[in-house]
Amino acid sequence: MSSSPDIAGILDNTKELDRLRKEQEEVLVEINKMHKKLQATPEIVEKPGDISLSKLKNLYIQAKELSESEVTVSNILLTQLDSLLPSGPTGQQRRKLEGNEQKRKRMKVDTDVTRVSPSMRNQIEAYASLKGEQVAARVTAEDAEKDEWFVVKVIHFDRETKEVEVLDEEPGDDEEGGGQRTYKLSMSCILPFPKRNDPSSTQEFIPGKHVLAVYPGTTALYKATVISTPRKVSCFSRTISDSFQQCIRNQ
Repeated sequence: MSSSPDIAGILDNTKELDRLRKEQEEVLVEINKMHKKLQATPEIVEKPGDISLSKLKNLYIQAKELSESEVTVSNILLTQLDSLLPSGPTGQQRRKLEGNEQKRKRMKVDTDVTRVSPSMRNQIEAYASLKGEQVAARVTAEDAEKDEWFVVKVIHFDRETKEVEVLDEEPGDDEEGGGQRTYKLSMSCILPFPKRNDPSSTQEFIPGKHVLAVYPGTTALYKATVISTPRKVSCFSRTISDSFQQCIRNQ
């Protein structure tokens, strides 16, 4: 019978699926270690020869490739299983399959979240709670010659695409039409403001530290260097590729 080879192929692919998931777990452990290292000593990326950010990037690339391979193997398994199922499902089976499809669609976001590390899940929940709040956002593309940062308002967070939709409530004079603009940005382009009622989010910045500051009377941000610290500032413990510690003065 032809079913024996098919069963053997299914078993082989289930083993491959288990291997991919184990490798993903190992990579996520390493990513969590890097997150903790950068959170504990963010200044390390400013040291000459440090490769922490490059290592973290490679880990994310590896995690992405493993995740895509998992999707490929899962699709192959679905095809193999379909070939063994009787053709033309009964009305009851068809209704059950349709119901399962709807359930999978509803659960897709939750499934995506469970495949990421606990720290990423917490970050997704944190971004989902930002609706209606002001944040700092980079509205220029990754390869843009000059970064543009603004204080914007979050109006929606898409858990599936992990995109944040924001509203520029006070666009500059050179904006076309002069009206408000919306942007859909990745999570990496968004810097949430620290909570005003959270004392742990304030700290002293030593002179010479690179920061993001607000142009007086505007929502535009610019890169600056701390000259003196007459009072504490609320800062973002986020490090980007150019090693700028990003913060904004408490208003």
